[in-house]
Amino acid sequence: MEQCRKLDEAGIEYYFVYMTGLAGTGRGYNNAVNSAKLFSQLNPYFISVDSLTLFPDTELYHMEQEGWFVPAGEKERLRELQVFIKNLQIRTHLFANSSTNFYPVTAYLPKERDSVTSELQHIINTVSEEEMVEYRRNLNSLG
Repeated sequence: MEQCRKLDEAGIEYYFVYMTGLAGTGRGYNNAVNSAKLFSQLNPYFISVDSLTLFPDTELYHMEQEGWFVPAGEKERLRELQVFIKNLQIRTHLFANSSTNFYPVTAYLPKERDSVTSELQHIINTVSEEEMVEYRRNLNSLG
C-alpha cells in the first residue's frame, strides 16, 4: 500500500491483477471481499481479471492432483467476480476479457457496476457448469 501511495503522489499510473479461483473452492467470496477492500484503499488505473487455469507440469496442478488444492468451479468463479465488482469502492476500469474468462467483460466502475454484474448473473443462470468446464479444458495456452 505504501508503494502504491508513492506512485499516486508521483502521478504514476499502475494497475492490479486479480485472479478468480485462486483461493480454491469455497473461498472465493472472502477472497473477493478482502481484495476489493484492499484495492479500494488505493488508486489503480485499471484492474485486469483473469481466471485460474491449471496447466500440467505446474506446481498448483500437481497440488490439485495430490488433493492439496481444490479449484473453484466455473460458476463459483463468476460469482466471485460479481462479489469483487460489487465491493470495489473506487473509480477504475475493469478488464476481465482475457481468454481465461469464460465470459469476457469490461466495465468502467462504478458507472457500469450494475449492468456488468447483471450480465454475469445471466450467464450463471443460463449456461451450464459443464459447458464452462469444457471451455476451460480446451484452453491450451493463455496466448
